[in-house]
Amino acid sequence: MNIVCLDLEGVLVPEIWIAFSEASGIPELRRTTRDEPDYDKLMRFRLDILQKRGMGIKEIQEVIDRIEPLRGAKKFLNELRSLTQAVILSDTFTQFAAPLMKKLGWPTIFCNTLEIAPDGMITGYRLRTEKTKLTTVRAFQKIGYKTIAVGDSFNDLEMIRAGKAGFLFRSTPAIIRDNPDLPAFERYSDLLAAIRGAL
Repeated sequence: MNIVCLDLEGVLVPEIWIAFSEASGIPELRRTTRDEPDYDKLMRFRLDILQKRGMGIKEIQEVIDRIEPLRGAKKFLNELRSLTQAVILSDTFTQFAAPLMKKLGWPTIFCNTLEIAPDGMITGYRLRTEKTKLTTVRAFQKIGYKTIAVGDSFNDLEMIRAGKAGFLFRSTPAIIRDNPDLPAFERYSDLLAAIRGAL
């Protein structure tokens, strides 16, 4: 039995923090897991900026409501789900993901949770588990699944390498260069063909 594990941001939808950076006019928030391998360091950096600017969950959710899936993403996901089981493994948060899952046809997503004060300020975050993506892939393998993983960032590399097959999708030139053994794709049609070949 196979299961395909997909990253969310950069693979199926635009990067949420980049969209918020552009909408808010805060260029520092363009930094993502493509740029910073240490997720905790990245999140503390983001939350510190939000606190200083007096911005909270309301402002971010207003931007997320305007985000649409990447062109072709929903069709790709529908075709993939007709072939095999698929799940989204993301380091985003439940408070960010719901509107995007609706636009993608409610696929299954495993993600994290924000800690939000009564005034809407984001005070922290809780990971589902340590090394969320790798740990989840290993759990699927323990219950009999063979995993195929797709991602674009540093935090996807462990899950990509842990399974029977793994692919980079619309990744950065630096990540592609540093991981020459991983097939890298730019088009959903090519990615779907690669996944089909790995099933």
